[in-house]
Amino acid sequence: MNEIQEIIDVLIEFRNERDWEQYHNPKDLALAISIESAELLELFLWKKAEEANVNKVREELADILAFSFLLAEKYGFDVKEIVLEKIKTNGEKYPVDKSKGTSKKYDEL
Repeated sequence: MNEIQEIIDVLIEFRNERDWEQYHNPKDLALAISIESAELLELFLWKKAEEANVNKVREELADILAFSFLLAEKYGFDVKEIVLEKIKTNGEKYPVDKSKGTSKKYDEL
């Protein structure tokens, strides 16, 4: 079993023990990801990046990843596969010779 699937299995077990699957529909999981992302952003608000509480960043990132893994599971997505596909797609949109050292969007390169 790969490590990502192990994480998903533990999340599902945790969720099912509490009968929370009823709340974990795709829409609400997507909302939870957005809310947890906002909580992550709040840790940096009005601060320099190095002033953010690293332990709280870790906690919020874990929440985002957990809800993301559960959403992927709902759709039957292989997390490793979709991330690697996205990297490949981004590589095509942002070739090194045009995008290295610039933050321009692909349609501005």
